[in-house]
Amino acid sequence: MAKHLYRSALAMACVALLGACSEKASLDASQQSGGDPTLPKAQRFLVPPMQVPDFAGWQNGAMPTVAPGLKIEKIAGDLKHPRQLLTLPNGDVLVVESNGPGEEALTTPKQLIAGIVKNQSGKGAKGGNRITLLRKGSGSGEWEKHTFIENLHSPFGVQLIGNTLYVANTDAIVKFPYEEGQTEIKTPGVEFTDLPSTVNHHWTKALQANADGTKLYVGVGSNSNITENGMEVEYRRADVLEVDVASGGSRIYASGIRNPTGLQWDATTNKLWAIANERDEIGADLVPDYMTTVTEGAFYGWPYGYYGQNVDTRVMPQRPDMVAKAIKPDYALGSHVAALGLLLSQKNALPAQYQNGAFVSEHGSWDRSPLSGYAVVFVAFQDGKPVGKPETLVSGFYSKDEKLLYGAPVGVVFDKDGALLIADDVGNTVWRVTAAQ
Repeated sequence: MAKHLYRSALAMACVALLGACSEKASLDASQQSGGDPTLPKAQRFLVPPMQVPDFAGWQNGAMPTVAPGLKIEKIAGDLKHPRQLLTLPNGDVLVVESNGPGEEALTTPKQLIAGIVKNQSGKGAKGGNRITLLRKGSGSGEWEKHTFIENLHSPFGVQLIGNTLYVANTDAIVKFPYEEGQTEIKTPGVEFTDLPSTVNHHWTKALQANADGTKLYVGVGSNSNITENGMEVEYRRADVLEVDVASGGSRIYASGIRNPTGLQWDATTNKLWAIANERDEIGADLVPDYMTTVTEGAFYGWPYGYYGQNVDTRVMPQRPDMVAKAIKPDYALGSHVAALGLLLSQKNALPAQYQNGAFVSEHGSWDRSPLSGYAVVFVAFQDGKPVGKPETLVSGFYSKDEKLLYGAPVGVVFDKDGALLIADDVGNTVWRVTAAQ
């Protein structure tokens, strides 16, 4: 029976891949970015079209392409699915190596197809379930690598408050004592607070502290595309949670964000920002992933509506009252770019045009042809709000014919010198981007 399902899944995957050739996006990416994206009519598919490049990795010294005025170098390789980064006060950099826990039951052909797609592209590679510490040496080239924390459970977010390091496993935030300069933590982690962990369709838990270190904010993704697994498994899902650092108690800060994979506080406006992956399977041009301020108590639409008050007719029962409450996101990034990393910056060591804005890493998705995302982009801010169109900083993560995948960006941070660091989970690499001069 299992073999039969597997063969059926393979056959359906082939049909979907062929379908992608005739169901290409009709809108240019620029039409679906900015404050007022074009939203075409939703489509329905028996099997949704997809396009999946095959994993190739970086070979023979190849590396991503950067915009004019920038240069890129590899500072760490041979990692195990690096996802997130954190620069410590002394300049050391933590690299969270992780992937999904594999706890979601395979009950439909669609789930089997998703697994095949991830493995084919390299996105399904086994994560290290650890944190590695990188330390810059006296010369150029790769940094020193130290195994910092092991035996984690699909970790993603990481934050340092004082002398306590908080790590968001898929099922709980755990905390560790930290001493500046240490290259390894042997003390076992202590559970600080639990997190929603049933099914773990979206397993990542983004983590961000506020300025005074009294609160932690957690991005918790949905357990489905549009509640097809039932609402009972969506408890405290598709939410941003606020956790009190003193007590460990938590509450829902904002809701209706399908998969908030990156969180950042804007120090100039004291507003919380999030990036989000929107829903699939209603067309190559729907729905744009987005970046938005997160307002306490606000509802952003999932699952009943998308990008403001656009009704998703697939969701049952319909809730027009909830759609009417939905807040339109601030800024569209494009459909199916799969934004996973967010970094707000007022000042850094890159050229002048990359000050005061947001750096967004786009991991790329199977749900659009031609491919979108697979890049790090910059969105300029003015008076605390995004303006203009995204500008591509780092690209070249797939071949020109879109058949081979070399890497895919996830976490983005600045190092102590103000250079941009990028975690590449498919290429198992950390890249460093600086000004060319």
